[in-house]
Amino acid sequence: MRVIGGYSHYLSRRALLAGAAGGALACTRRKGAAFPGYAFVADEAGRTVTAVDLTWFRVARQIGLGAEPSWVIAHPRQPSVYVLTPRSGSVHEIAVDELKIRRSRRVADSAVAMRLAPDGASLWILASGPPALVRLPLDTFRPAGRVRLPAPPADFDLAASPPRAAVSFAGLASLALLRLDPPAIETNLALPAPPSVARFRSDGRLLLAGHPAGRSITVLDASSGKTVVTLPLALEPVNFCFAPNGGQLFVTGPGMDAVAIVYPFRTEVAETLLAGRSPDAVAVTGDSALAFITNPESGEVSVLDVATHRIIAAVAVGAEPRHVVFTPDNQYALVLNRRSGDMAVIRVAAVVDRRTRIAPLFTMIPVGSKPVSAAVHPL
Repeated sequence: MRVIGGYSHYLSRRALLAGAAGGALACTRRKGAAFPGYAFVADEAGRTVTAVDLTWFRVARQIGLGAEPSWVIAHPRQPSVYVLTPRSGSVHEIAVDELKIRRSRRVADSAVAMRLAPDGASLWILASGPPALVRLPLDTFRPAGRVRLPAPPADFDLAASPPRAAVSFAGLASLALLRLDPPAIETNLALPAPPSVARFRSDGRLLLAGHPAGRSITVLDASSGKTVVTLPLALEPVNFCFAPNGGQLFVTGPGMDAVAIVYPFRTEVAETLLAGRSPDAVAVTGDSALAFITNPESGEVSVLDVATHRIIAAVAVGAEPRHVVFTPDNQYALVLNRRSGDMAVIRVAAVVDRRTRIAPLFTMIPVGSKPVSAAVHPL
């Protein structure tokens, strides 16, 4: 039994429910099993977060926020989920045991993005009004560090060692490197074109910036800011997704119905593969075995075998799939369909076992009118 603070009785009950649900599901889905936890889905149009009980695969509660949510982050060690509402510049903490808002804090007039610090002690919020990077310690839930930025920001990423951030700016061909302890801008890096996305390599030593205009990725030394290499692509790099082991980077964007696979430690493009119609978001299972690639125009998800670089299945999921998240046990892929307002649940084992071009859905769950992001928290 897992015990967090005073929640041992609650978790024991949930464990029993999970076992009961697993038995019930086995009667109708011989190979299915429940996951003891919740998926928290941000519904932008409904201004809510929908908590889906993955023990029973049904909606448990809709939690009103009063503003449109975007980012959802599940804390890996605490019974909390954090939600950013960009237009209000606020962060909301949802208590997993009670399925209600525990704390809310306005950190700016408006915000762009949010990330959990690698040590799990703080949230970093990229504010647009006024432009700043703001630290929100989770113990006090009050801003305790703010770096003013020279222009309206577009996106950012964090590196663990040394603690630093990279911030891109809307329409500017540059990146700002910031140290985080204490927070301050270290340097501004000039780039050949405005980046659509920039991410640190898993060891924090290199920074990869994608340029749609030049169909290329600039690889930079994160310490000196010097360009290491420029990688040409057959598509416009808009979406980056690293495998959890850090060994491969999957890139999608306009220009080709494909995914480009980059080896970040060799700093080379390994392969470009056809991956369904207009590939968009990519998510990789926690064991780095499979990549799920959304195809919004066709309403499908293409499944890529990471080891062999082969598309092994396509799953019809709903209207305009844009986001994928996995349960921590890698048993289920949860796909958010933005236009049809539901969450498609794919049992990963069914895809692996069949290895046919068409794989089945496990179930569909209505979650709101415009789901945009999700996070899973185990119990």
